Amino acid sequence: MLRILSCCLLILSLFSLVTFTHPQPTSSSSPPSTTPKPLPTPPSNEADRNKYFHEPGGHEPGEDDRLGHYDTRYFHGLVSVDERTETLTHMVRAYLTTFRKLGLETWIAHGTLLGWWWNGKVLPWDWDVDTQVSGATLMYMAENCNQTTHDYVSDDKDYQRTYLLDVNPWSKQRDPGDGANIIDARWIDTTNGLYIDITGLSEVHPEEKPGIWSCKNFHDYRIRDLYPMRESIFEGVRARIPYAYDQILVQEYTAQALVNTTHEGHRWHEDVKEWIPISGEAS
Repeated sequence: MLRILSCCLLILSLFSLVTFTHPQPTSSSSPPSTTPKPLPTPPSNEADRNKYFHEPGGHEPGEDDRLGHYDTRYFHGLVSVDERTETLTHMVRAYLTTFRKLGLETWIAHGTLLGWWWNGKVLPWDWDVDTQVSGATLMYMAENCNQTTHDYVSDDKDYQRTYLLDVNPWSKQRDPGDGANIIDARWIDTTNGLYIDITGLSEVHPEEKPGIWSCKNFHDYRIRDLYPMRESIFEGVRARIPYAYDQILVQEYTAQALVNTTHEGHRWHEDVKEWIPISGEAS
């Protein structure tokens, strides 16, 4: 009996060590205000009957793919390129500063990380922003921050917005399922519906892939490539960057993405460190 009790105590102590390997996020002393949940548009077909986040279009052949970057609940029509750029710039500033204030660890990912690599900005042809959080942070968000709204005023007081932090109720399911809920949460501009995609990373298959964190869209990351996080600047505010950002970018986009100076109708100008539309270049 004593041997059995000793074994149980040993297992519990080991579990505690594993559980607290990564610090848990802390909440703000003054929690953000909550708002009634706006109901998403019912799914239009049987294939996405379980889908939580809905967009006005962009998923079918022939549709304008820009429609896939708006939340249906706040969509009032396509915005101009200038408004899109302004929206994404302020949206990511608000997101990063709010998450830091709330003690929620997050970092930029995918095309947003590539934009940081070039000049610390959102790529001018991107229509949304991609970020990631750990599985522990995602669960904390679901329990403590879901359906909260956050007001933002720019430093010059000229730009004001309210953002909704919405956590997908399917976020606790860490496998892709039917593929309809691979996005775990969104930070949504309630003025026009543009958003930041937030995906959680978890050790989904510890036996087969120990030390590998995965999202529900089949991206895998070694924990040692993510941590320790680097501190940098993105769109003028503090941001966290994965430790092995170069390896992560090459794995996702190939090495050419770090050297090609023309893409999506833009050319890189080293003298000003900006992507400029080729059609707008001086002859």
